[in-house]
Amino acid sequence: MAASILVTGGTGYIGSHTVVELQQSGHRVIIVDNLSNSNKSVLGGIAKITGTRPDFEQADCTDFKAMDALFAKYGDIKAVIHFAASKAVGESVEKPLLYYRNNLTSLINLLELMSKYGTEALVFSSSCTVYGQPDVLPVNEDAPIKPALSPYGNTKQISEEIITDSIKAGARYKASILRYFNPIGAHPSAEIGELPLGVPQNLIPYVTQTAAGLREMLSVFGNDYNTPDGSCIRDYIHVVDLAKAHVVALDRMLDGKSADKLEIFNLGTGKGLSVLEIVETFQRVTGVKLNYRIVGRRPGDIEQVWADPEKANKVLGWTARETVEETLLSAWRWQQKISS
Repeated sequence: MAASILVTGGTGYIGSHTVVELQQSGHRVIIVDNLSNSNKSVLGGIAKITGTRPDFEQADCTDFKAMDALFAKYGDIKAVIHFAASKAVGESVEKPLLYYRNNLTSLINLLELMSKYGTEALVFSSSCTVYGQPDVLPVNEDAPIKPALSPYGNTKQISEEIITDSIKAGARYKASILRYFNPIGAHPSAEIGELPLGVPQNLIPYVTQTAAGLREMLSVFGNDYNTPDGSCIRDYIHVVDLAKAHVVALDRMLDGKSADKLEIFNLGTGKGLSVLEIVETFQRVTGVKLNYRIVGRRPGDIEQVWADPEKANKVLGWTARETVEETLLSAWRWQQKISS
């Protein structure tokens, strides 16, 4: 059913693509974002794709008064999709308190306000980092939660525990926790994509910026891991596929199809690719030679992880469909557009 959906961090990378999918599904979207790692110009890209400019409020989710005023202003928020968070593993090792304050306070504020205003459902942006280095690959939702290897990963673990405990304590809303693997790529229209402010913390924007000549060299962190080529292995999923999963999970709760008040899903392709395989594939599909070098391991990085997405495939009826080749090409088209 069509409803008013609050999307926190909605001008960010995954958030903006999810807003597109929500609007194309008929939902009304209210975005709240403090623009700390995004740009308001994204709203124009969303409007070009969908024909509708979402409502936008510039506020910080850690500011309870501002968020309370926002809920009161719109009044009929049926659900929240919560993306707003600091998200770089390396930075979290250097600035742990920033990560704990930002990522945990924002969630606690939202859960309190959802209860206050009768909001029915939460989709929470979690991460495969909660598994640490899994004992068995591919990893499914029943895998043990390992001690986090970074403060960022720990905030996701703690956030999941906060949501779980709130529901156990009788909260009336439902929640769907989505554990992402590695989102990459851009919308096929090239109207929106990954647009980090400053030096990119994620692999693909660093790859595309290096290819475009904006960065002198790409650093590959480690070639001595216990993997076929020595570099880390991840499960890279097209951001549009990921965004569509949020809409399916949300509608499942709003339509009363979820029997449990809390559901958890892995969102990945089920295939692991190494950093060096990504570099090689990018060069092959774009024809652009990358200037890269092998450097030391990065603190907090997991050696290898990829998803068993069977639960999401069966329960949500969702499958990651885009190939890594098309995904990398979409990222390159986006980079070419914003660089021109």
